[in-house]
Amino acid sequence: MLSVIPAQTDDRVLVDFRTSDDAGVYRWESGPALVQTVDFFTPIVDDPYIYGQIAAANAVSDIYAMGGRPLTALAIAGFPKEGLDHDTIRAIFRGGFDKLREAGVALLGGHTVQDPEIKFGYAVTGAIDPSRVLSNAGAQVGDVLFLTKPLGTGVVGTALKFDRVDPALATAAVQSMRTLNRAASETLQRLPAGSVHACTDITGFGLAGHGSEMAAASRVTLAIEAGKVPVFSGVQAIARENRSGGMGSNENYFSPAIRVGAGIAEELLLLLYDPQTSGGLLIAAAGEFADGVGAALDAAGVRASRIGEARREVAGVRVEFLD
Repeated sequence: MLSVIPAQTDDRVLVDFRTSDDAGVYRWESGPALVQTVDFFTPIVDDPYIYGQIAAANAVSDIYAMGGRPLTALAIAGFPKEGLDHDTIRAIFRGGFDKLREAGVALLGGHTVQDPEIKFGYAVTGAIDPSRVLSNAGAQVGDVLFLTKPLGTGVVGTALKFDRVDPALATAAVQSMRTLNRAASETLQRLPAGSVHACTDITGFGLAGHGSEMAAASRVTLAIEAGKVPVFSGVQAIARENRSGGMGSNENYFSPAIRVGAGIAEELLLLLYDPQTSGGLLIAAAGEFADGVGAALDAAGVRASRIGEARREVAGVRVEFLD
């Protein structure tokens, strides 16, 4: 639909939308480059303060995924003219502000419009070393794949709307969505150059979709061991009856280039397509540095699961889920 938009001709643009990356990167005349992104969405939890926190964590995640440091944010919000009390709006903004402050991000202002449906998020600007940008397009054959958060937030979010989720599962998913990817990103930035070749965060397109984008941009095939992919405890049991809205869209769009092992349970396959909110980082680490990358993440308190590897490109196959 947007194919008519011409490609960039400004050589100061280092990364843009063409590689389906998490954020754009723009080189200044000297020093660090700018890294910019924007993200907002409708409520996925009832608590307005927590909704604001999740929206902020989700927005700054794109900066972390690129290897950048978020610096400033502008709020983007839509609220109905009537039927929403001021305390609720205040709590949403306060939740977002507190999470931005945790990330060390300065809120500069924002823009609010009237909208029948609540929407909230941020445009975020950060700084990044132009020589160490973690693009989607950098994965190489032999790279080891790590995932830093469990899957299942889309299913849990759907189940919450209908009161069909165990409180312990809901608490675990909400806590994950509120958790910044800061520790993982800063750990990757401290590693020796060349340790990590590519990185992306797992959000609306799910692991299957974002993995496909990394594979396509890097011209490799990602081989992922489905049984090693972390998921929230108990989420498979409710996945079938709580298919989130974007799950079917993800499957329809990405499945033609995905090969699935015959032994993979349907409930697990659903979670591989499940759209995530404030999901973890998918990291492609150089094979010779993989043990060190895993150890460094563990030392930083990041529970990174080793889920597969990048292989030579197989025609027509971007991701292969192995059983």
